Formats: sequence, C-alpha cells, structure tokens
Amino acid sequence: MHVLLTGSSGWLGRYLAPRLRAAGHTVTGLDVAPGTETRIIGSVADRAVVDSAFAHGVEAVIHAAALHKPDIARHGPQAFIDVNVAGTLNLLEAARAAGHDRFVFTSTTSLMIDAGIRADAGDAAVWLDERHGPLAPRNIYGVTKLAAEGLCRLYAADHGMGVVVLRTGRFFPEDDDTHRVPSGENLKANELLHRRLTVEDAADAHVLALERAPALGFDLFLLSAPTPFARHEAAELKRDAAAVIAKYFPDAPSLYSARGWTLPASIGRVYDAGHAERVLGFRCRTGFAEMLAALRDGGDLPFAHDPAYVSPAIGAGR
Repeated sequence: MHVLLTGSSGWLGRYLAPRLRAAGHTVTGLDVAPGTETRIIGSVADRAVVDSAFAHGVEAVIHAAALHKPDIARHGPQAFIDVNVAGTLNLLEAARAAGHDRFVFTSTTSLMIDAGIRADAGDAAVWLDERHGPLAPRNIYGVTKLAAEGLCRLYAADHGMGVVVLRTGRFFPEDDDTHRVPSGENLKANELLHRRLTVEDAADAHVLALERAPALGFDLFLLSAPTPFARHEAAELKRDAAAVIAKYFPDAPSLYSARGWTLPASIGRVYDAGHAERVLGFRCRTGFAEMLAALRDGGDLPFAHDPAYVSPAIGAGR
C-alpha cells in the first residue's frame, strides 16, 4: 500500500516511516521541514500541497503532522486552526475523493487535561480512558486536536471510511518544558507508570491501526505504556504513590536510590490503555518493568532522552 505520512520529518515520523516500509508499504512523506523521510515540503493547511501529494497515487493516510503545545509560544490561534483543523479536513476530503478506505490520525492525551486535572486538584488520581469527559482542553493545541478528532468521526460516519484516532501519551525526547524536578530521565522513567510510552511503541501502534482501520470503521484509542495500577488505588496513588509502586515493584526504591532518582510521591492522573489492548490488539512492549530491568542489568534505558532535541520545523524557522 502507498501511504502518505504527514509529519514525516518529526520525531514520530522518523521511526514510523521505516516501520511502514518493513511492513511492505511504500511511503511518501510530507512535512514543512526537510528530513530523510520527507519527499514533499509543504503544509497540510495548503490544499494545493495536499493535492500534489495525492497525485503520487497514495492509497492511505497517516496524519501525524500538527502544531504542538510548545508551538503556542511561536504561533497564534489561527495558525493552530489552519494546520490542526483545516489541514486535517484537507486530508480527509482528499482521501474521500480518492476513495480511500482507511485513515489514521495522531491525536494527543493532552486534550483530556482540563484546568482541574492540570492543577492536580482532588484527593484521588484521575483515571483517564476513552470514556473520560466532558472534555475541556486547556489550550488552543488541545482545542484544535479535539476538533480534528470530530472531523475524523464525521468522515467515518458520513463516508464509510475506516478512521482510527490514536491519542498518544508522551513520547517526546526533550526535557519537559514545565517540570524541572525530577531530572529528565528520572521524570520519563516515572511517567512510564502512568502517562508515557516509547516512540517505537507509538510507531508500531500506527502501523497496526493502518491495517485494522477498515474493519474497525471508527474507533479512538488512548496509547500509553500499560499501567500496573488499578482504579481502586486512585486515592492511595494521590496520597502515597511511592508506597503503591513498592507493592508492585519491591526493588524499585533501591534501584532508584542507586541512580540518585526519586519515585513520585503523588500521582494525579493515570492513563488506561486497556481499550487499545482489547480492541486494537495493541499493547506497548516497553513499560516501567522493562525500565527497571535495564537498571538492574546496567543496560541502556529503554526510552529516548535528548535535552538538546529541537523539532525540525523549529530548526527550519517555521
């Protein structure tokens, strides 16, 4: 199958394109910035660019391109609407006109985080899955991604297109732009318990979603490493997360201490990816247990950490 991959120069795109080819697909990459996986330079907000990409004979779309939360510092609301909403509409309309039977959209768990969750209010961790709502995104990034999800749902219903929306947890390699303590690697390791996955797992989920989309019709999946926690532990996680973690992983405190890391004292949200496992047939290969195994064995950590990483679009001055 000939796949149009938007966002092909980005962090996910550079892992996803080789996996698509390994699965037997031809890949045409589209991005605003040049990259090794990018054939067409341009924005999905420009319908002429989208039409030029479809002229290459693509048969399916994986739409991973977007303006992201860090872009709020560089772009106004209209740019987010143009790229994240109008750009998604351009691709869906072109796919409909071409008679495509599948479309995969990369969304974000960020749109599930309202002001209350962000403020870490309440006396129990918030359990987040696909049923969580009503949704009230806290910034223009989340608002536009939620609107784009709505377009995906509409095109699946109105045109019979198989559309899969993947709300991915965190997989970026750079440091968090709001948290300085604990350190970057320590924070990423902690997040594998409840809100992070590796970029490799994110890419694999997209390949599987592309395969399954026609049979699914429309579905939406939250993607995160499998959490060891259960809903009934929500209050205890908020009150004393380290104690809950130690019940599941008795040597975690000592392994962390040897590295100079700290376990989270409190966890305010948990992403539950059970729907993806049950319906899509996808479970992340890497989670907190695999990270602890690397600590025990003295091996490389099973996730990417690069404080110096800069998005190619930013590097290109876009």
